[in-house]
Amino acid sequence: MIYIVQNIFPILAATMAGLAIGLAWVRASGGQRPSARVLLVGALAEFWLAAILAGALILAPSQAGAWTMALGSAFIIWVGFVMPAFVVTLGAGGVKAGRIASVAFHWLVVMLAQAAIMQAIGVAAPPAA
Repeated sequence: MIYIVQNIFPILAATMAGLAIGLAWVRASGGQRPSARVLLVGALAEFWLAAILAGALILAPSQAGAWTMALGSAFIIWVGFVMPAFVVTLGAGGVKAGRIASVAFHWLVVMLAQAAIMQAIGVAAPPAA
């Protein structure tokens, strides 16, 4: 987990972008401004998502090019883990398909933005053991 400390600036920048996207998404959908508690939980979740994504960017092979791998890694994580979790969880809760699609698409946008920001700033691999 040392890579998180080494990459705190790109991870925090990606966290802030994720929060901004989330707040804009809520505003665009006519939702109410989230409470301080919801913002705190959201910030922690955005931070953790960015930290995990930073690890994926560090480990991604570079054969396809840095930008392709950055955005591709975000997409693969989204389609492989995030989207199925939303579909199953929200679907089981009786949420309509349109709302599930909106929530899932929001997180795709967040993950692509986070990957792009971290790729632009740069992430550093931890020193070899």
